[in-house]
Amino acid sequence: MPTAATPRLAEFLRALLAIVLIASFALVALPATGRAQSATAGAPAGTAVVSLTGFRSAKFGMNEDAVRAAIKADFGLEGDAVQVGLNSVERTRVMTIIAPEVLREGGTAQVSYIFGYQSKALIQVGVLWAPATDPAITDAMLYANGDVLRAYFDAAGYLPETISKDVVLENGILLFRGADAAGHTAILLLQGRFEEADGLRTLFPASLTLLYAVSPDSPDILTIPSGDF
Repeated sequence: MPTAATPRLAEFLRALLAIVLIASFALVALPATGRAQSATAGAPAGTAVVSLTGFRSAKFGMNEDAVRAAIKADFGLEGDAVQVGLNSVERTRVMTIIAPEVLREGGTAQVSYIFGYQSKALIQVGVLWAPATDPAITDAMLYANGDVLRAYFDAAGYLPETISKDVVLENGILLFRGADAAGHTAILLLQGRFEEADGLRTLFPASLTLLYAVSPDSPDILTIPSGDF
């Protein structure tokens, strides 16, 4: 079973979030074989149906003890199976587990639970599928997982004006981003490398990441106020 590298995963998720925030406003106009290539900019405003409160039994705002109980309830994992680390840059703490069948027939995934710097409460949950989490995961599985999850999010009822999907980035495809009425946001990103043949660019995926965030534009992390230094 892969070792859960918790600080590195927290940094990866933060970097991912920064990439997605930028990409939501600046699209890379590069066609990808078999994939749509535009965001749903200008979608009509509407009322959200979904209420994104966390991931399964782990709810935003929970403390570490409560999340440990949620992990045990959801995945039957406890003790050393739950790794805890610190993101030294953001001063956030992260719990990480390795769990099979997070998505049915989707392979083993790494799930991280990130706790805010000031609140000490759950502010983000990330799920990562990659050969590093499960050597049996293939390109086809990553594409299939992404398609299943995107279809799920499409039907969930996120605010239409917040939705972006199938946005081609420099190193992947933003399959979905959307928020509920409270601003809680779901982000689904397929990352990898593009190769070009006969004028067509095809993505060879390396990972699929799902991120649930309380406040992606202003996360609860250590920041230095202007003028302090």
